[in-house]
Amino acid sequence: MIAEAALHHDLDPGGPAERYQIVVHVDSAVLADPDQPGQSVLADGDRLSAESSRRLACDASRVVMRHDPDGRVMKIGARTRTIPSALRRALHHRDRGCRFPGCGLRFTQGHHIRHWANGGPTTLSNLVLLCRRHHRSVHEDGFQVERRADGELEFRRPDGRVLPNAPALPAVHDSEEVLRAQNAGVDLDACTLRPASCGGRLDVGYAIDVMHPRAIGH
Repeated sequence: MIAEAALHHDLDPGGPAERYQIVVHVDSAVLADPDQPGQSVLADGDRLSAESSRRLACDASRVVMRHDPDGRVMKIGARTRTIPSALRRALHHRDRGCRFPGCGLRFTQGHHIRHWANGGPTTLSNLVLLCRRHHRSVHEDGFQVERRADGELEFRRPDGRVLPNAPALPAVHDSEEVLRAQNAGVDLDACTLRPASCGGRLDVGYAIDVMHPRAIGH
């Protein structure tokens, strides 16, 4: 999270060689179908789940390498971005943050609704901004997102139930004028905020009874 925040705030983003990067080697068949046999490993050889590789490949630099039957490299393609800069700017302008219901976090990643490895286009209509947590939820935790015919997004729980759109948070007004208007007619003195407790020990049973009426008599 610290590194992610630093990069989002342009704190020493590094030179053209991209000093900050994670290299993942994954077979094209595995990207298209996580159930297919093949490799999905980090550069040091540690294994990575196929679905994690699909999540990382949603919004990353991509280099296509072709090998012969013996594993020797035959061709290395040019490095490209899965989401070009101009399209990314349009995506951020449209979504303004994570679109998962109730989130809205500004630190986001581009998600292909239909993965590019399965033929999904890298177009504005096939992209959505998700924060890291909810991007993982969609890939690894079974949540689903699709764009309906009317252009709106629909998120579903792993069991298929539709997630309702969370209402927008109310605006917070804390100016002196607003606070005075909200508390007009209230008499305030030195004892207004004084606690009623005399300093004795907390009566846990009474506290539970007050906070949870159903607990009375149990």
